[in-house]
Amino acid sequence: MLIRSCRETERPVFVIALTGQCDLETVVGVDHAWVPIGKAGRSIKLLKANHVEQVVMAGNVTKPTLLQLMPDAKTLKFIAGGLLNKGDDGLLSAIVQDLETNDGFTFIGVHDVLPDLLTPAGVLGKIQPSKTDQQALTLAVKAALDLGAKDLGQAAVATPENIVALEDRSGTDAMLKRLVDPAEAVGGVLAKMCKPDQEKRADLPTIGVITVEHAKRAGLSGIALQATASLIIDRPAVIKAVDEAGLFLIGVPS
Repeated sequence: MLIRSCRETERPVFVIALTGQCDLETVVGVDHAWVPIGKAGRSIKLLKANHVEQVVMAGNVTKPTLLQLMPDAKTLKFIAGGLLNKGDDGLLSAIVQDLETNDGFTFIGVHDVLPDLLTPAGVLGKIQPSKTDQQALTLAVKAALDLGAKDLGQAAVATPENIVALEDRSGTDAMLKRLVDPAEAVGGVLAKMCKPDQEKRADLPTIGVITVEHAKRAGLSGIALQATASLIIDRPAVIKAVDEAGLFLIGVPS
C-alpha cells in the first residue's frame, strides 16, 4: 500500500526488505535490497546510496536472539547501549532518534503517507456496543493503557468483570489464539491503544481482517481502537468482516 501510494504521487521509493521478516511479494517490481536484521550499517549505506531522505517503518518484525542477529558495527552500538533489553517502543524510539540525529534521515509515520488508515472516532459498521459491552470496553482500554505505560504491549481483552488476556511481544493475533477456551472470553472486548509515551511514527496499534477473524473465534463482542492513533488496514474489508461476524468496531479516545 505504501509503495502504491508513493507511485501514485510520483514519490521515488526504495525498500529495505529484512531477510526472513518481509514477504517476497512485497518487493516485486520495486527497487529494493534484502538485508539481514543485524546489518544496520549495510541498510544505512544502501539508503544513502539510493538517495533516501525520508524513512517509514512498516510491517511486523520478530525480535531475534543475539545469536540470530549476527550484528555489524552499527548494530553492536545499539546492543552496547542495552537497547535489546528495552520494550518495543523504547527500542524503536532509540533507533529513530539515532538515525535522525547521527545519519540525517527524517522518519515519517505510515499515516503520513496513508492518512486514510487512521481510525476515526465513533462506531464503524452496523453493530452498536451494548451497555455491557461498554463496561468491558472501559476495562479493556484501561488494561491496554496500563500495559502500554510499561512498554509491554498495546492490547488487552476484558469482559465486564475481568481482564482475560494481555498482549506481549508475540502480538495481538497470538494473544487471541491463546484464548483456547472461548468461553472465558465470551462477551469480551479487544482494545488496542497507543502507548502513552509512544513514538507515533513507528508501530501504531494496527488491525486487519485476520484480527477480526481471531476475535470472532475467541467469542468476543467487539474491538476498540484508539481514534486518530491507530491503523485499520483496508478499512472497508475490516468493516465488512466485523458486520458479518456480528462484532462492533469503535474508535475511542485514550
